[in-house]
Amino acid sequence: MGIFTRLTDIINSNITHILDKAEDPAKMIRMMIQEMEDTLVEVRSSAARVIADRKEIDRHVDRLNKVQDDWYAKAELALSKGREDLANAALIEKAKLVDIVLELEQDRAPLEEALAKYEADIISLEAKIKEAKQKQKSLVERQNSATTQLKVRSKLYDNRIENIMNRFTLMEKRVEETESLVEASELGREKTLHEEFVDLKANEAVADELAELKERLAKKQSKAAKK
Repeated sequence: MGIFTRLTDIINSNITHILDKAEDPAKMIRMMIQEMEDTLVEVRSSAARVIADRKEIDRHVDRLNKVQDDWYAKAELALSKGREDLANAALIEKAKLVDIVLELEQDRAPLEEALAKYEADIISLEAKIKEAKQKQKSLVERQNSATTQLKVRSKLYDNRIENIMNRFTLMEKRVEETESLVEASELGREKTLHEEFVDLKANEAVADELAELKERLAKKQSKAAKK
């Protein structure tokens, strides 16, 4: 079953409300446009049949009117020749045609009403299709914008992580260099008690800074994983 089950459903539909509830708005709007365009084809086809019927009635009425004129001319001719009986008969035939024309005119009236309704429906459908296509264009633009922003943010985020990793590597390298200098300075001699405490504090400060950097990196990676 389609999105819409009747022409009235389409005309009275709230496209924005339908899309807000849809799991896949892009797919939904495509289906809506397709169904509305199919319905428009059906309405135009029905209207075309009504127009054809109306034209047929018009042609029939025109033919009957010509025949009426012909019978009237015959009545005039008969009367001019003193044949009142023939003139009367001709006028009776003309009167029969007048009745038929009146019946045809009565048949034409509902066709006019139906055609007016079809025209109104076509106007409403075309307006709905235009609205739906504008919504579709907006959805595509929003999707493209979101995709672009996601790519940009992803690139920026990757660069931030890379910068942090580089800083982390540089800090480790500096710590290793400091440790190497300390080890080299201690070669061949014993440390004093004062130097032991100084080294202990220095190593503790470096270790604290390294731990702080590791903690900051872990938090950033955790936030990235949640997004």
